[in-house]
Amino acid sequence: MSELNIPISKHSMIGNEKKYVNEALASGWISSSGKFIKRFEEDFAKFSNAPFAVSMSNGTTAIVTALKALGVGRGDEVIVPTLTFGATANAVATAGAAVVFADCATTSWNIDPEGIEKLITSKTKAIIAVHLYGHACNVMRIKELCDKYGLYLIEDCAEALGVEYRGSKVGAIGDIGTFSFFGNKNISTGEGGMCVTSSSDTDEKLRILRDHGMDPKKRYWHLEAGYNHRMTNLQAAIGTAQLENIEKLLKRRNEIHECYYNELVNENFFLDVAPPKSCSFVNWLFPLCLSDSCADSKKLLMDYLKGKGIDTRNFFFPLHQMSAYSSPPGDFPNATAFSKRGLNLPTYYHLSDQSVRIICKHVREFFSSQ
Repeated sequence: MSELNIPISKHSMIGNEKKYVNEALASGWISSSGKFIKRFEEDFAKFSNAPFAVSMSNGTTAIVTALKALGVGRGDEVIVPTLTFGATANAVATAGAAVVFADCATTSWNIDPEGIEKLITSKTKAIIAVHLYGHACNVMRIKELCDKYGLYLIEDCAEALGVEYRGSKVGAIGDIGTFSFFGNKNISTGEGGMCVTSSSDTDEKLRILRDHGMDPKKRYWHLEAGYNHRMTNLQAAIGTAQLENIEKLLKRRNEIHECYYNELVNENFFLDVAPPKSCSFVNWLFPLCLSDSCADSKKLLMDYLKGKGIDTRNFFFPLHQMSAYSSPPGDFPNATAFSKRGLNLPTYYHLSDQSVRIICKHVREFFSSQ
């Protein structure tokens, strides 16, 4: 039995979360109305440098609502990276559109802008650019393609809250940015999500769609078939408190990344995948990419660390490999390679530098024994 017990992630409630939840309880507004909904949206918009923010029930419904607000539906195609969480593709399918997968760049696990253009057809309506593992994709190049072909750009920022690309916050670059507040994200409301946009028309559309498609000026009069994708006041109370400490939370995550990096960068099993100098990054879960010669040892390493009481997580499996998705055939060697060699190491606010060094010590011990 190991003496260690280091999970892959833990929530970090370090401020007024309990106080604000109790305020919400005392107010009687615990569902989708209450002062914290408005406050959380306003605070999030300010942090994201976006004029409008619309809270959602989770990150997946944020993408679904974003697609529907932009008129994406049956007969349309949406380009998404094959190396991402299934929610991105699931949202496209839920909106009624067809998924078209794109490969990663050779130097990054993020979607390759140079491979996107050949996938664009007369049916293409939008591109979803996912900022994976806290690293920004080349979203400006993707935006250029969207402008060139008249496409919508949705940024999936579930793992990248606080990341900047060329001085702009991710999420505020495309037509709509979506975020997740699941328990392992940079800030959490348990479940929850957000859409940000610079368009007042899109903001209004998002608010109508998340509230059963009702006319905001005529209650119980439905303008279209919408859904209940609303966040609760209790969740928003937690989110408001989390945002008050956002800089502190993000700073600690990057300190943890620096500790991991300094411990591992000179090891021959470590493949350094650095973000471009034009963007910042925020350490979501530390991404350990193994070199080609060590990639086949990933499963053994994860089992070894589990035996030491250290939780790890696979990189996402490429979605094009799964029968759940029907997409035009293609060759995705980079996504397949990154998935094969990648795993995530624990990252959360209360993880100490000493614990990071212990994790790295066990990683080194594993490879020295091979």
